[in-house]
Amino acid sequence: MRTQGTGVPLEEECTVKVSAGKVDLEGSLCIPKGATGVVVFAHGSGSSRHSSRNQYVARFLGEGGLGTLLFDLLTAQEEAVDARTGRLRFDIRLLADRLVGAVDWLKHNADTAHLDIGCFGASTGATAALVAAAERPDAVRAVVSRGGRPDLAGPALPHVKAATLLIVGGRDYEVLVINRQALERFRVEKELTVVPEATHLFEEPGALEQVALLARDWFLAHLGKSGGEPQEPTSAEK
Repeated sequence: MRTQGTGVPLEEECTVKVSAGKVDLEGSLCIPKGATGVVVFAHGSGSSRHSSRNQYVARFLGEGGLGTLLFDLLTAQEEAVDARTGRLRFDIRLLADRLVGAVDWLKHNADTAHLDIGCFGASTGATAALVAAAERPDAVRAVVSRGGRPDLAGPALPHVKAATLLIVGGRDYEVLVINRQALERFRVEKELTVVPEATHLFEEPGALEQVALLARDWFLAHLGKSGGEPQEPTSAEK
C-alpha cells in the first residue's frame, strides 16, 4: 500500500485487461481503501493510458478517495494504424463502444461492482464519455469533460443522465464557444467552468491543477450517493 501526499492510503495500482466487445485492452486500476466511487478515463486524440495529464488528474482523484481506471481505447495494432492515419482517434462510435465496455467491466468486476462510476474525458475522449453516459444511464453517475468536444456527441447529449461538468480553458476560444452551445442541450445538473488564461492542453502554470481540483470535487459530490433522491437539473457557468 502507498500514500500520495495527503496521507490517504491507496491500494497498489494493478495492470488489468479490460474486455470491451471483441478486444481486451490494457488498463491500470487503483482503488483506495473505502473508495466512494471509481472514475474511468477516456484519453484524447493520439494519447493513451500513459497520458501524463490524465495520470496527474488520477492522482488527485485517488487522494480524494476515488478509484481510477486508465485504459487504452485502442489495441496496439489499432494505435499503429492511427499513428499513420489519425483516423481512429476521431471514430467516436468506436471510442464510445470501448468506454461502454469499460463501464460494463467495472460493474462486473468484484473489486468495483459496488462503486458508483464516473467518466473523465479529454478532447474526443470527452465525446466518448458523454455517449457512454447516455448509453449506460443507470451506471454512469457523473461526467467531467476537459477541453472536450460535446458537439461531436450529437443526439446523445439530451439523453445523458449523469451530472456533467465541462471544463474549458479561457483562451481555448473555439472550444469554449462549442461548450457554451452544448451546455444548453443537457437536461441534467450541468456546469461549465472556465479556467482563465488556459489554452486547450492546460499547459499554463497551475492550470491542470485547477482541472484536477474541479474534477475531484465534482466526482466527490456526485459519486457514492446512489441511494439518495435525484436532484433537480441545474445549470451554471463559472
